[in-house]
Parts: sequence; structure tokens; C-alpha cells
Amino acid sequence: MEKQKQRELLRLLEENSKLMSDQLSKLLAVSPEEVERTIRQLTDEKVIVKYPALINWEKVEDDPYVTAMIDVKVTPKREVGFDEVAERISRFPEVKAVYLMSGASYDLSVILEGKTMREVANFVSQKLATLDSVVSTATSFILKRYKHDGIILEERDDDRRMVVTP
Repeated sequence: MEKQKQRELLRLLEENSKLMSDQLSKLLAVSPEEVERTIRQLTDEKVIVKYPALINWEKVEDDPYVTAMIDVKVTPKREVGFDEVAERISRFPEVKAVYLMSGASYDLSVILEGKTMREVANFVSQKLATLDSVVSTATSFILKRYKHDGIILEERDDDRRMVVTP
């Protein structure tokens, strides 16, 4: 299967891993056998790690997305606290998750996905920072994922223990 269709297949599985081969084949305009063969291959290569599909995007050539974690300091509003601004942030399609935090120097943690670092920067400066109640932001980019949703994405097989013989 061509790379673009593979990427589309991965996105579909990530959204809904319960889609059957015949449904996926119709969405991708390929045969059900090709879908099954590609899924087997991607599973063997540890691109598909777990169902629901957890994709190790670092193994997909030319991954078109970057992920950022944005710490947001907010002035809570009377009677609604942080909920109103958190719900507003949650409505942006590029926002993947929003968490209210405790014990940190910020109030909300926002997980964002964009096509480029520039796109993320524009989102922060033009959409997020301009919201009422947002006092400040601090953006960090995810460079590599080692573990996600409790799953280690790359297991190392090499045994580094020294061989001891009698």
C-alpha cells in the first residue's frame, strides 16, 4: 500500500480501531486483503503497537505532525473557576487534550498537534494567548515518545549484561 494510504489507514485506526477491513477498504479505495496485509505488516514493524491503535509516529516516514505541551497560567473567573476557559480551549480542533493541574506553576496543561512548529506557535500567539483569563503560556515540543498510555513504544532486545562462565 502506498505511504499516503498507509498514513490514512493509521489515522482511521487511531480514531476508531473497531473499523473492519471491508469498511477500511471502502474508505481507502483498496481491497480488504490489502488492508489486512498492511495492518499485519505495520503490526510486525511495531508501528501499530496496541488496540485501540497506538501509533508510533516516529516509525512512519515524513510524519506531518508535531506535538506540543503548553502550560497555561489562567485567572479563574468567579463562579466558573477554570472550567469556562478550559472548555473554550478544548473546542479548538488542534487541541488533543486539556488538563487542570495542581502543584504546578501553571493551571492548565494543553496537548496540541500541528503540522509545523510555526503552526503551533501561531496557535499559541493568535488563539490561545488572546483568550480572556489567559495570563501566560510556556510551550514545549515532544521530541520523542518512549512510553504512551502505559505502553513502551520501543523495546530493546540487546542484553547488556556481562557473560559470566564458571
